[in-house]
This record gives sequence, C-alpha cells and structure tokens, in this order.
Amino acid sequence: VQLQVSGGGTVRAGDSLRLSCTASGRTLNRYAMSWFRQAPGQEREFVAGFSWTGGSTYYADSVKGRFTISRDNAKNTMYLQMSALTPEDTAVYYCAAEKYGTSTEVRGYDYWGQGTQVTVSS
Repeated sequence: VQLQVSGGGTVRAGDSLRLSCTASGRTLNRYAMSWFRQAPGQEREFVAGFSWTGGSTYYADSVKGRFTISRDNAKNTMYLQMSALTPEDTAVYYCAAEKYGTSTEVRGYDYWGQGTQVTVSS
C-alpha cells in the first residue's frame, strides 16, 4: 500500500483545513486507517482513525469536536477535516494504514504516507 498525503498549509487560528490521504496499490478494504501528527520535538501521536471494518471512528481528546475523519472508498481516499485550528495543532500530519489493524499507536501501523505540514499562526 502506498499512501499519498496532501492538503497541508499555513492558516490562521480559527481557520479550517482538509487533508487527504489517497491509497494506491490495493484497496483499503479491511485496513484500519488513521491520522497521526508530530510536532517539533515531540513524539508522533494519534489524531483520528477508522477501524478496519470502517464502521467505527476514533478521535484523540485534543481534537474531538473540531476534527472529522471521513473516507471515500470509491476514490480509495481518507480525509481529515480540521476546524477551529489552534497553534497547538501545528505539526506534520501523516496517514497510516494497517490490514486488520486495531491500534491507535504508531507501532501498530506498517504503511505510512509522507506527511504534510500544517502550520497554524496565532
């Protein structure tokens, strides 16, 4: 599975931004798909994700109510809609996939996109 991430940029606090993660190589059926982020000097952390069945979504407490994860299976693409952004959301955002994955931890994923920078200015 190859994952291509796009949609990052520089925005102001309070703005919105949508990230996309498009998979190639195989379909995403039976793959857990998640978004992670890594701020400078910090460890990579889970942001939001789908269960491998696609029937459940999970969010980090820090983004609940502000970020929404969605997917378009026909396009083999997952999205992260981010709203009410704050400077604390500044990070490189990654998407990740794991067949039959059940984890929200970095070590639970074998397939990673290249990351996209999101910078939120105050």
